[in-house]
Amino acid sequence: MSALPSPPAAATPPADAPEARFEALTLAQLDAVLAVEQRAYSHPWTRGNFTDALASGYQAQVLVAGEHLLGYFVAMMGVDEVHLLNITVTPEFQRQGWARVLLDALALWSRGRGAQWLWLEVRMSNLRAQQVYEAHGFRRVGERKRYYPAAHGQREDAVVMSRAL
Repeated sequence: MSALPSPPAAATPPADAPEARFEALTLAQLDAVLAVEQRAYSHPWTRGNFTDALASGYQAQVLVAGEHLLGYFVAMMGVDEVHLLNITVTPEFQRQGWARVLLDALALWSRGRGAQWLWLEVRMSNLRAQQVYEAHGFRRVGERKRYYPAAHGQREDAVVMSRAL
């Protein structure tokens, strides 16, 4: 994917910062992605999760600016829908509008593949992410009981959200 237009004013990097661009996630970038994943989540994806996704041909994109990894997403195409499996903004770049950029890119890619719907699960406790998704047109459509691993061998429910394209 080519470079994106400038992000909104709240997310505008310093004047000397390189332009943000999307690249296909490669195995060579996996160490950097895993380092972000470890910092961003209590139960991060493993190297095997990412390599399996790449081997399966899932859409996996990183958003970079110069040497900085701003975020990434992994999504799986279905018959007429796309399921967002992982979306992450690097912690030091959160609250700058990059999640919206990632979601816009995912929606654009999905429409280009003929998808009619985007689907995702999000932890019940992750209210901030739910607000971001809702602001991006996703609506809560259900729950998955005990979907996510949690502390002390427990499980956490997921909120299922979808967005019509």
